[in-house]
Amino acid sequence: MPDFERHYRALELPKILTLLAEQASCKDTYGLALEIKPSSDYNTVNAELDKANDAYMLLQRFGAPTLSGVANPKGMLRRAGAGAVLSMGELLSIAEVLRCIRSLTEWKKRCEGISTTLDFLFESLVPNKKLEEKIFTSILSEDEMDDNASPELAELRRKIKGAGMRVREQLEGMVRSQTYQKYLQEAIVTIRDGRFVLPVRVEYRNEVKGLVHDTSSSGATLFIEPMAVVEANNEIRVLQTKEKAEIERILAQLSAECAEYADATCGSYDCLIDIDLYFSKARLADRMRATRPNLSANGVIELKKARHPLIDREKVIPTDIRLGQQFDALVVTGPNTGGKTVTLKTIGLFTLMAMCGLLLPCAEGSTIGLYEKVLADIGDEQSIEQSLSTFSSHMTNIIAILQAADEHTLVLLDELGAGTDPVEGAALAISILDHLRWAKCRVAATTHYAELKVYALETQRVENACCEFDVETLRPTYKLLIGVPGRSNAFAISQRLGLDGSIIDRARAMVSSENTRFEDVVSGLEQTRQQLEKEKELAQRQRWDAETANAEIQNHKKKLELEKEKELERARREARNIVERVRYEAQQLIDELTELKKQKDNEAFTRMAAEAKAQFNSKVSKLQATADPVITKKDENYVLPRALKVGDTVLLMDVDQEGTVVRLPDKDGMVAVEAGILKTKTPLANLKLVEGKRKRTEQPDARRNVRSTVQMQAKTEVDLRGMNLEEALMELDRFIDECVLLHLEVISIIHGKGTGVLRKGVQAHLKTHPNIESYRLGVYGEGESGVTIATLK
Repeated sequence: MPDFERHYRALELPKILTLLAEQASCKDTYGLALEIKPSSDYNTVNAELDKANDAYMLLQRFGAPTLSGVANPKGMLRRAGAGAVLSMGELLSIAEVLRCIRSLTEWKKRCEGISTTLDFLFESLVPNKKLEEKIFTSILSEDEMDDNASPELAELRRKIKGAGMRVREQLEGMVRSQTYQKYLQEAIVTIRDGRFVLPVRVEYRNEVKGLVHDTSSSGATLFIEPMAVVEANNEIRVLQTKEKAEIERILAQLSAECAEYADATCGSYDCLIDIDLYFSKARLADRMRATRPNLSANGVIELKKARHPLIDREKVIPTDIRLGQQFDALVVTGPNTGGKTVTLKTIGLFTLMAMCGLLLPCAEGSTIGLYEKVLADIGDEQSIEQSLSTFSSHMTNIIAILQAADEHTLVLLDELGAGTDPVEGAALAISILDHLRWAKCRVAATTHYAELKVYALETQRVENACCEFDVETLRPTYKLLIGVPGRSNAFAISQRLGLDGSIIDRARAMVSSENTRFEDVVSGLEQTRQQLEKEKELAQRQRWDAETANAEIQNHKKKLELEKEKELERARREARNIVERVRYEAQQLIDELTELKKQKDNEAFTRMAAEAKAQFNSKVSKLQATADPVITKKDENYVLPRALKVGDTVLLMDVDQEGTVVRLPDKDGMVAVEAGILKTKTPLANLKLVEGKRKRTEQPDARRNVRSTVQMQAKTEVDLRGMNLEEALMELDRFIDECVLLHLEVISIIHGKGTGVLRKGVQAHLKTHPNIESYRLGVYGEGESGVTIATLK
């Protein structure tokens, strides 16, 4: 079996896994990332890519969950399960794991409504908020237990504190005493071995009766516990012993609870690490601007705008690479430093990255193939230990590759046949390629030999390729050109560098005519390719322009259709208003004729019939005028002949509608008028007195009649766009009156953004409208500043 790790190192997969590990939040995730092995199982790789891609999507939309500071709790939980008492630091570590598990479940809840392939991991998490909070509230740090961890602990610490204060007060009294001050090294109370003591000068050892607990480093000071406080200090030590026992009891209790939930916590921790690994892949993908490739079970590779991930993305040149569909072997030729080796490494590294479940730094729609073995001979790997030459080293590697290669293998060979006689090297290279083709594996090889260019041209399922080189700038473009054999460009480069022309001419004469003709054919192909590239770019540009123009036309067409529908709707609305007014006037005429018929036996019937006939003719004329959609203009010079009275019949000149005065003008000159089913306020200047008409005491219920003949629809919004301010306010008043009758509470008034004139006029009108309680501009989702939301009284 070949040493796959050596091939992975040649293709720099360990460097990619190190980059992945650096994105990890947890130590265990770091190690897991470094241990990832490529898989050739289609379902496994496809599932891993889906999970990495879903994590990338969640990262882009919601950011990554925070998992820092998590340590593996399994060893601690196993010890707790065996009956061990965990330390405060270990319990805090377990609580931190529980906190991260809970934060992960809460983070996923913010992604509600989004189904991903990671859901089963999130659903497998078992948070334990009760145990987490119990540990955090009981333990302050690795060395300190909280007073409130238990009532017993709180009581013991209260007693210890009280006893300590009493001892300290007693000793401070001795410190302040004139008798003892001359015996003390310093006028302070200190602690040695957990007991309160006084620093006494050594020469006064016998003057202060007590127990010596310590001596200073110089020997000049003794730390003595006076006999007067020995009992009190003993009491403190007893209490401290009880405190320590209580702390041990609390730790044992918490350890037992952790052991009880050990299996659930360990399972959740494994899921947590898996989630962190997938989000590490997502963070790496974000750093590389990667995408999810399509998988090919038959080894087809089609990379679009591929960028080698270990080259600075500001310097790397995206390239398109194909292999395994129209051809199974790719022979890349061209000068050194042209990017041939980078092309090979990109093919191999992308294949291994995908097999590790990593997204690839290439364009959408790329395809990568799966292989059981990816074998590479790249670079000068001369074996010093075996004292092998460069050629021998390469051949040793190639022999191992030939022995392992089969139909499920991708083989990458750099500078095939190099390091020996050109004639023999070329023949050997061709023979190796034939052997690999017969083994049905996919091959990509680089070479300088012209014989391999001819071989690729003449052999089925073998294709030439080269990395484009700009002779003018003497620099490679790193763009892979498939189907075009590479040129050495030695003569052209030498001429650009200033080599004497006669030397170049003699060199050309030494080249065989077959090689010259071949180079001429290659040169012609290159010129044709460049011309086709230009024509292709021009055609793409023209196609883009045509598609853009077509899109603009379609958008304009849609806009015209919308405007057409809007105008038709406006016309229908105006027609409905006209019909409504005509029906109302007709109903009034019918009501008056019915009233006259009832009074036909009255003595004044003849006079009333004459008046009714005159009024009928007048109203018929008005009906004809109403049916005409042309708005009646105001008589600017009209002046009321007298002051209005409640019950007077007046004409609303702006809508050419008769109504009855129900309330006299207010301080702003606004008159309340009832016109059929509508009640509105209008300026005094808008009214024209209709003489000879007063409100009947027994007027038929016009509202009932109109509602029985005109069906009203409950709409909560009105569109005023496209109207001038006067038209808009008329339509708005009509709409508000309908909404009042229908007992609506909130309405939407669409006036658009535009210049703002219509919005200001509408809001100024709403401010004084008797049926409007409040109004505001719309918010996001309601139309924002293009819509006003009003609340009716």
